[in-house]
Amino acid sequence: MAQTLEQIPTERLHEMLGAGLEVLNCHRVLGLTGDNIVGELIKGHQSFYEWDHYPPGDVYDGAHDSQFYYHAHPQLERVGEHGHFHSFLHPAAISPAAKPLVEPPESELEDDQTTLCHLVCISMDSKGIPIRFFTTNRWVTGEILYPAETIIQALDRFEIDLAQPSWPVNIWLTNMIRFYRPAIENLLWERDVTILSWQRVHPDSNAYEDRDLEVTSCVDISVDEQMAAVRETLAHRGEHVPEIG
Repeated sequence: MAQTLEQIPTERLHEMLGAGLEVLNCHRVLGLTGDNIVGELIKGHQSFYEWDHYPPGDVYDGAHDSQFYYHAHPQLERVGEHGHFHSFLHPAAISPAAKPLVEPPESELEDDQTTLCHLVCISMDSKGIPIRFFTTNRWVTGEILYPAETIIQALDRFEIDLAQPSWPVNIWLTNMIRFYRPAIENLLWERDVTILSWQRVHPDSNAYEDRDLEVTSCVDISVDEQMAAVRETLAHRGEHVPEIG
């Protein structure tokens, strides 16, 4: 199911290019004052604590059924990572006909988090630069876990169109999902294969709840390299590619 940029329709590539320009512009504007994506999100908090959600209570865009938060694990668990974003869609963004791969256990059913569908995580380094995308097993976020195909069909629904807690962070995250859509699709397909393979190797465990399986797919990223690849692919098709200011 994995796809390369050469397999992406031209219209989608132009959408990715536009999203990438938005991402770069957020980096540029924040950089003018020595800020970055992570610092912008957690500013105003006197201390930054591992596991706490930033901002407290998460960011929820009800008009687009989208949600995210940022947090950090102990550094020994995530070498080279400051923290990561978790992105979600709410039930209204998912097709009513969609059937989940697995629902939360009864012990979690009173937790509001169990109504969410997790999309992907974005790892950030200590300079506030995105370095990696990864997906997680069901137990990590307590989600309703849908098949990759279902989530892919809903990916375009993800949008954080709010001024708070940070307009540039909200614009950045929305466009990171669009800019890297093919890579995210590949990660979701790989996630399903990983969990299925894990279940075959560990037939006596419930793979979706197995604490030994946390990260289910992962890819390192570079915004500059992604932009160059998208621009080159479009140029090879004879498409107009605007200069980056």
